[in-house]
Amino acid sequence: MDTPTPSAKDRVSDGEVEDADLDFERGFRFWTIIIGLGITTLLASLEHTVVTTAAPYILQDLDMKENFIWITNAFFVCSTALTPLFGQLCDIFGRRWVFLVILAIFNLGSGICGGATSGGMLIAGRAIQGAGSGGLVLTVNIIVSDLCPLRKRSQYMAVILGIFGIGVALGPFIGGAIAENTTWRWVFYINLPIGGLSMVVMFLFLRVSYRDDRSLAEKLRRIDIIGNAILMAGTTSILYSLTYAGTIHPWSSWHTLVPLLLGFIGFGLFVAFETSGLVSEPVMPGRLFHHRTSIIVLINTFLNSTIYFWCLFFLPVFFQAVSLYSASRTGYSLLPQAVAGAPGAMLAAIALSRWGKFKPIHFVGFGLTTLGAGLLSLLDEDTSIAEWATFQIIAALGIGIIIDTLLPAFQAPVAEADQAAATSTWGFVRAFGSIWGVAIPAVIFNNRIDERVHTISDPVARALLAGGGAYQQASASFVKQFNPQVQGEIRALYVSALRRVFWIGAIFSGLAVLLVLMEKEVPLRKQLQTQYGIEKEEKDTENLAGSGSGSGP
Repeated sequence: MDTPTPSAKDRVSDGEVEDADLDFERGFRFWTIIIGLGITTLLASLEHTVVTTAAPYILQDLDMKENFIWITNAFFVCSTALTPLFGQLCDIFGRRWVFLVILAIFNLGSGICGGATSGGMLIAGRAIQGAGSGGLVLTVNIIVSDLCPLRKRSQYMAVILGIFGIGVALGPFIGGAIAENTTWRWVFYINLPIGGLSMVVMFLFLRVSYRDDRSLAEKLRRIDIIGNAILMAGTTSILYSLTYAGTIHPWSSWHTLVPLLLGFIGFGLFVAFETSGLVSEPVMPGRLFHHRTSIIVLINTFLNSTIYFWCLFFLPVFFQAVSLYSASRTGYSLLPQAVAGAPGAMLAAIALSRWGKFKPIHFVGFGLTTLGAGLLSLLDEDTSIAEWATFQIIAALGIGIIIDTLLPAFQAPVAEADQAAATSTWGFVRAFGSIWGVAIPAVIFNNRIDERVHTISDPVARALLAGGGAYQQASASFVKQFNPQVQGEIRALYVSALRRVFWIGAIFSGLAVLLVLMEKEVPLRKQLQTQYGIEKEEKDTENLAGSGSGSGP
């Protein structure tokens, strides 16, 4: 049953009497774990975008044709759909072994991708890699929540999420550089030695005090199998619909509408099942959504993630199809986004830790994001380097300020015992937002291209750009194969489509600004209360000596 927990008011009152900022253990093992978590976060985040600039080389080698989109989508659907399940497994089996298994899954997927000899093999590898990546990002957040009290948590989350932002932003640069100078296979192989080292470090040092004497059968019975299955099916159905909508199948086609409708029906069934009382331990307990701020924060998490990937996937289109940059130069040109995001996250974390107020931080962050998205709509053939760099910095600064403070705001009204469920729910919403962050602007982009494609005088170019082909053709080599007049027409067409994409992105971000006004401040707890904390230092020598025994979850 969805057992009740103390009210948010009661929990807040307990936190308010803690006048002193209670200390928590930050010894050698703590910092080693944080470094290990940072490394795995970097690997997981890179794979979100590393294929965006390596894709042309992959497509040429494996001849995937229209299935190329599943290189990205297989990754995202598994990353999203399995997130709640991994969160529940962390509660049932402990953090340590779940983390290590997920890291092994990620490395396995990376190896399959690097050695892929066919499109199907690459897609399968990306699906496995996506499951590992999503699980790593989630478990890292859960482990940090176990190590740090809520009031101080944002400082360490800032480091982790800042690394995540840097990895996602650097992905196109690294992917392009590797693909141009070696082979696209090293885009995936590079994860293996680094991931292996991280696995060794975390195996040795990630040891927590949690113990559960229940049998394996009893633990397995705690898994919300039906709830997870419904959620996975609904997520997969929606993503399948979005994959081909507006390209292979029109939005009005039953091929698009039926799986989309089935997906949302699945979400409805999931909510009904989770709140029915039929499941003893729901993967998303209803008590997580009893506070107004929790609901608003989840909506804004979705919007923030959407805008984040909105920019990441369509700024490269500007650089390659309008500015006519190479893949590697496009990667360099996206660096302002990476540079600005991390400082924004750090500043927000310091402010949140110092004053414990997340509402003004959210307002400033979404305000800057809205301004940045609006400025990006001004990009055209004559935009200077200083202009596009400044526009990126403003948008990335806003996104960075927000990304680190949403999770603590969602966790604040929730009991510490529900932190894994809260973190996995938040992680699912963020990942689900990333799917729409590619799908929504793609629809806007393709529709605008089709509206204006008649302005292209060359029939061959017109045919290649229409019907959803413009994104795939967005490269300097494609544009330069035509005469100067047609080149100008193609570049102007891309400018028109991107302008609409970023204008609507600014509207989405503006909606988040309005929602922030309805948030209610919830005091952040200063005391760490968890059954998954680090084992006491006096046990370290004994544990390291017996590391082969695998004690500790």
